[in-house]
Amino acid sequence: MTSFDEPLTKALDPKTAKLLESVLDLRTVGDLLRHYPRRYAERGELTDLDDLRVDDHVTVVGEVTRAMRRPMRNKGGTWLEVEVVDARGSKIYLSFFGKTSHIAETRLKPGRRGMFAGKVGAFGQGEKRKWQLSHPEFEMIEESETGAEEFAAALVPIYPAGKDVTPWAIRRALGVVLDTMGELDDSLPGELRARHKLPGLSEALLAIHRPRDHADVARARKRLRFDEAFLLQAVLLQRRMVAASWPATPRPAISGGLLADFDGRLPFELTEGQREVGEEIAADLALPHPMHRLLQGEVGAGKTIVALRAMLQVVDAGGQAVLLAPTEVLAQQHHRSISAMLGDLATGGMFGGTAVALLTGSLGAAARRSAMLDAASGAAGIVVGTHAVLQERVQFADLGLVVVDEQHRFGVEQRDALREKAGGGRPHVLVMTATPIPRTVAMTVFGDLTVSTLSQLPSGRAPITTHVVPAAEKPHFLDRTWTRLREEIELGRQAYIVCPRIGDLEGDEGDMSKADDERRPPLAVLDVAETLSAGPLHGLRTEVLHGKLPPEEKEAVMKSFTRGEIDVLVATTVIEVGVDVPNSSVMVIMDADRFGVSQLHQLRGRVGRGGLPGLCLLVTDSPGGTPARARLDAVAATLDGFELSRVDLEQRREGDVLGVAQSGRRSSLKMLRLLRDEDVIHAARLDAEAMLEADPELAGHPVLRAEIDGLLTDERAEYLEKT
Repeated sequence: MTSFDEPLTKALDPKTAKLLESVLDLRTVGDLLRHYPRRYAERGELTDLDDLRVDDHVTVVGEVTRAMRRPMRNKGGTWLEVEVVDARGSKIYLSFFGKTSHIAETRLKPGRRGMFAGKVGAFGQGEKRKWQLSHPEFEMIEESETGAEEFAAALVPIYPAGKDVTPWAIRRALGVVLDTMGELDDSLPGELRARHKLPGLSEALLAIHRPRDHADVARARKRLRFDEAFLLQAVLLQRRMVAASWPATPRPAISGGLLADFDGRLPFELTEGQREVGEEIAADLALPHPMHRLLQGEVGAGKTIVALRAMLQVVDAGGQAVLLAPTEVLAQQHHRSISAMLGDLATGGMFGGTAVALLTGSLGAAARRSAMLDAASGAAGIVVGTHAVLQERVQFADLGLVVVDEQHRFGVEQRDALREKAGGGRPHVLVMTATPIPRTVAMTVFGDLTVSTLSQLPSGRAPITTHVVPAAEKPHFLDRTWTRLREEIELGRQAYIVCPRIGDLEGDEGDMSKADDERRPPLAVLDVAETLSAGPLHGLRTEVLHGKLPPEEKEAVMKSFTRGEIDVLVATTVIEVGVDVPNSSVMVIMDADRFGVSQLHQLRGRVGRGGLPGLCLLVTDSPGGTPARARLDAVAATLDGFELSRVDLEQRREGDVLGVAQSGRRSSLKMLRLLRDEDVIHAARLDAEAMLEADPELAGHPVLRAEIDGLLTDERAEYLEKT
């Protein structure tokens, strides 16, 4: 009997095993058995050659009468043409190309009978017309114990393959394993299988690889989908149980401190959502184990003030807080806004407040030394910074809270570097996002994070209207775009124009699509600014902003725009998050199809922030009916960032929930889909919770425990612990 852990080198011939490992990363019998078919082909009924029709999927039985090598036209090499004759004397021709032709040539010898399945084509005209099957599936009758009718009726699994590994090579390897598999130990208890009406593991694997019909496939997929959900739920729940045992310094709220003083000075009322989320966070901070909370909120929902109140609670309790931002522009914006909200409470010293330090890579030596000293001495209760904060030389007196803005911009190792600066115990962690990227949605659905949601917008936020501008189909719409922008400027307002790149393709920033190499290069900030200044926006005060400008120049441009001294800011996505200019009312996004859904939603959140109605225009050359255009239409149709995150997830997949990938190419999920299978995930979570509550160490479930240990490689275990 074969086991899941048995190396393929023992189960298969060494050459096949080595090929499967090098090409498809399949190392064990379990890896191969969980390399599921991506689809199934239906061979169809046995077909009389006299009844063939083009594009029919048929299975025919006949005898090979000739196998001929023919030269390839317009290129070197040859292809194989095989003539097959049925019992009535009717002929059909099989064509094979590339390496497949050499495999076929060794088996399709004249005089041998076989069954051939594929899609019918034809070549020639009139009486010279010949029927053809290109690259048909085939099985020689004398090699098979399967009858012709059974062969024709069976579903043919089509596997994800790779260079030098064909789908039928995978099928043959699986055949060897399945023939010796026997009854496998099942990680799901019988009671659980019975309640959910699931087949056993061995039965499910046989059905997925050797289905008799579509009902077999459906039963197998139901079981294997639940397996993935249940295993991952058990893993993540165990990690949360372990995290609850880690030490952290409690940071309870105190009366009469900075937070109370700050709340008393607020010129507006907190929304009900902000108060509720604030209470959740305050309670977490008071616990002796680290908070790990995701704060989700629409663009402009007031996440920053919630985070600031949490930071002040930690400062009141004698600790420090750091706010980690992905860009210098955002870090500077956060520093300005936090300092402005705190007023004289941000001065520290004799005023009884706390210093707010800014630490970025572009600071001068003196300013950098001063900020690092304030952090190390504890004089700065709040430190706002970029990746510069992660450097080893940066130390804190007592780091109690890490706030990560737009958490997907930072790798796990980077976020973990801050945790290590907490000294004894671990800091509390609050991550914020306006539109969860797919992996964040995945973690949320799987329950690995404690989630707080701000869905209510503060008063003063105006609605944003979004329209798609099909510039290629309707050029006059683009002309109207610039007219509309000038109208806003004439009303005393300001505008953003966003482009995918700066101006030099080499090492350029921006979100440049690689999906179609034949497309023209993305529009650039420098080119667009020059063209518009000389054309439809002539006479307006226009400036550019991008990541390659010197830091002092970026800061000067942003301050000038904030003061209203610039009418139009032409920028890259450097203004995607955190930039807050209340007088800006219109945003034009050029080549909008080159940006992701999340980015587009974030970008348009820069307008409509000061009570003025916001307008976002998505300019694209993509024609209607394309996926890119559908993505833009989805953004234009809703302001609901959480709905858009689902659109993003549908397009990009979940990512590896237990690994480092951000999107789906490396997903450990083979059967499970988060949007389609939310009910399955919920049911599996309830079952996993019940099992772990009764048996936290899974001592009574050794097979499941072994599966979890196998799934959690050292790398993945470390990743989860850091996350």
